Amino acid sequence: MLRVRSAVFRSWRGFQTFPCAAVEVKNEPILGFKEGSPERSDLLKALDSLKERTQEVPCVVGDEHVWTADIRYQLSPFNHSHKVAKFCYADKELINKAILASVAARKEWDLKPVQDRAQVFFKAADVISGPKRAEILANTMIGQGKTVVQAEIDAAAELIDFFRFNAKHAIELEKQQPLDADGSTNTMLYRGLEGFVAAVAPFNFTAIGGNLAGTPAMMGNVVLWKPSDTAVSASYAVYKVLRECGLPPHIIQFLPADGPVFGDAVTSSEHLAGINFTGSVPTFKRLWKQVAQNLDIYRTFPRLAGECGGKNFHFVHTSADVQSVVMGTIRSAFEYGGQKCSACSRMYVPDSLWPQIRQQLLDVHKSIKVGDPVEDFSTFFSAVIDDKSFARISRWLNHAKTSPNLSIIAGGNCDDRKGYFVEPTIVETKDPQDPIMSEEIFGPVLSVYVYPDKKYQEVLQLIDRTSPYALTGAVFAHDKKVIDEAAKVLRNAAGNYYVNDKSTGSVVAQQPFGGARASGTNDKPGGPHYVLRWTSPQVVKQTHVPLRDWKYPYMG
Repeated sequence: MLRVRSAVFRSWRGFQTFPCAAVEVKNEPILGFKEGSPERSDLLKALDSLKERTQEVPCVVGDEHVWTADIRYQLSPFNHSHKVAKFCYADKELINKAILASVAARKEWDLKPVQDRAQVFFKAADVISGPKRAEILANTMIGQGKTVVQAEIDAAAELIDFFRFNAKHAIELEKQQPLDADGSTNTMLYRGLEGFVAAVAPFNFTAIGGNLAGTPAMMGNVVLWKPSDTAVSASYAVYKVLRECGLPPHIIQFLPADGPVFGDAVTSSEHLAGINFTGSVPTFKRLWKQVAQNLDIYRTFPRLAGECGGKNFHFVHTSADVQSVVMGTIRSAFEYGGQKCSACSRMYVPDSLWPQIRQQLLDVHKSIKVGDPVEDFSTFFSAVIDDKSFARISRWLNHAKTSPNLSIIAGGNCDDRKGYFVEPTIVETKDPQDPIMSEEIFGPVLSVYVYPDKKYQEVLQLIDRTSPYALTGAVFAHDKKVIDEAAKVLRNAAGNYYVNDKSTGSVVAQQPFGGARASGTNDKPGGPHYVLRWTSPQVVKQTHVPLRDWKYPYMG
């Protein structure tokens, strides 16, 4: 999906021109995995090779594979008797060693032409698109409990798109140059940050981990990558692809670690140049506060980029297409067990449409299969990620069962005997301010508030102020006046805003992703400006006409 076109850019090295590849990239096609297809055959073989197998995942500093005494295991969410990976936590000493080794390697990597760095990621994208696709998908399915299609969208298509589009954007960034003037030449150099970047990745998207570590590295930075404990196997598979495709040692150090230990180590280093984070609000706030407390020790002000989740809404107007509302909400709320930061978890429905929408939701709900995504490809979603997630969602289900304002109209049960299974649950609330409508659950729980038809304008205001988050949201309406009204009221309520479409499913280069308020810093990974976030530009002016006098003409 890559086409190369010749171009010429200026270089600081003597201000000579050199050839550069301007690239045209298309989104990676999503494969169907239909019965009898070659991709399905490859995936089944990869899955079979991982069943009941425990992979060993070391910490990697440079070319050294390190095992500490703090051994951990990644368990399969849908069969927690299966230890997917054995790994170890990096201790503070190893993290500090990785920091110093990274910083020592930074200068040479930063001075490499951006085209050379980008080629590593173009090659990695091609390898993931081809020979390594099945392996990375299988690791994501078994280790993170994804179905075939969810793994394909994430660990193949999105990851490949991140690598290709960001490499394209990195190369094209060098074309953005200041104006020259008579007698002088001006050049913008897009340097990496001075120091190292800490990349803290979540469990729910293999692609996010690859992007958090990969994009800063692509821009000339050195990175300490802390993968999620519950996504270690897939993250390590991606890391190995990058190394096999030419990423030098010490550019990305692979360091599973205890969160607070890692956070304390990186924020107490004078060399911290940035944190690239996806995860919870409390963790990001803790890191931000630590950075603030340590500002005096740093060589530079660290860049902080964070994506922290959401309490995403579907607003339904009386002019909406009911079937589109139902199908979009089922997918958004329940795909991957609601464990997407963009998942719909609160819906606002007019009372005239609620009987139809309610019945259609219940009809679809009866057909949703929850189970083992490896043994049964007809599974719609599988278990939630781990025991902590299961316990948190269980508390919300108990809240729904005991609150006088809430009624469970479908689901509500859970079972962790074999895996961390939670039924898709639909809750109706009489109180639009109930915590279930404002706090993030990160599970397959959809809450619905039914409002009087004529009060839709009040409901739009309600949506805007109910939750501290502002990540994604959707408006279902065909009345153009209402669509325009909603866009104005909800202008700051979502970083990714959908009209007559579900709140999930952003595609790299089509819908760059991120939100503000408690949802994060809205740096929009997947867009061309994201790569600039990981550079420290330098402007160089070279004068070709010597200055011969200190006086100005008017002084004559």
